[in-house]
Amino acid sequence: MIGLLQRVREARVNVAGICVARINVGLLVFVGIQPSDTSAQRSRLLERILGYRVFGDSRDRMNKSLRDLGPD
Repeated sequence: MIGLLQRVREARVNVAGICVARINVGLLVFVGIQPSDTSAQRSRLLERILGYRVFGDSRDRMNKSLRDLGPD
């Protein structure tokens, strides 16, 4: 299992030319999963993604994670 993170100003998912999901500023995560991956591995990857400090704080230092920002 692997995840690739990218901070984005906007992102969208199109299926057959139709937008089915979109975000503004946020985190785009591509996740690769194999049938042999376990529940524990999925949980660990999720915890890591939620904990990465990739967003700016009040001093514009990359010091905030998704968990710190919380839901909109």
